Amino acid sequence: ASPDASGDTELAEAERSKRSQLAKAEAQLLQAEQNEIRELAARDREVRAHEQAHMAVGGQYAGSMSLSYERGPDGRLYAVGGEVSIDTAPVPGDPQATIDKMEQVRRAALAPAEPSSQDRAVAAQAAQLIAQARAEIAASDPVAGSSAGAAECCCRSGQCRSARPRLIRPCQSGHPFSVHTHAD
Repeated sequence: ASPDASGDTELAEAERSKRSQLAKAEAQLLQAEQNEIRELAARDREVRAHEQAHMAVGGQYAGSMSLSYERGPDGRLYAVGGEVSIDTAPVPGDPQATIDKMEQVRRAALAPAEPSSQDRAVAAQAAQLIAQARAEIAASDPVAGSSAGAAECCCRSGQCRSARPRLIRPCQSGHPFSVHTHAD
C-alpha cells in the first residue's frame, strides 16, 4: 500500500472513531435528558397530589393551589413546588365552631402522604387553637366542659332526659356540676 493510502485509511479510521464518540455522547445526553424528564414528571405528580390532598380535605377553608414550575429539557413546565393557603383564624365568639374548623384544618394539613414541616406546623397551630377553644368552653360551662357531663348525667341518677346535660336547674343529688334537666 502506498503512503497516501495508509494516510487515507488512518484519516477514515479517525473520522469513524470521532463519529462513534459523538454518537455515544449524544446517546448519553439523550439518556440524561430522559432521566431528568422522568424525575421532573414524577415530582410534578407528587407536588400536585400533595396540594390536591390539602384542598380536598380543607374544603371551604382551603384556598386555591399555587404551583412553582421548572422547564424541562423537552421545553415543558413541570411543577416542582406548591402551596395551598388555609384559613386558620378562630371563629369569633363560637369556641365549638372553632374546634370544628380547626379539626378540619388539622386534617387538611396532615392529609398528604408525606406532610412537610410547614404542614406539621399548621397542624400544631390548629391543635393549639382547639385546646384553647376547649378551655374556653370548660371555663364558661363546667358541665359541658367536664368529661362526665359529656357522656352521662354527672349525678349518675339515670333520670336525665339527655345524654348531654343542659344548664337548667341543680339535680336532686346536689352535685355542684349537675345542672341539667331530670325527668319528673
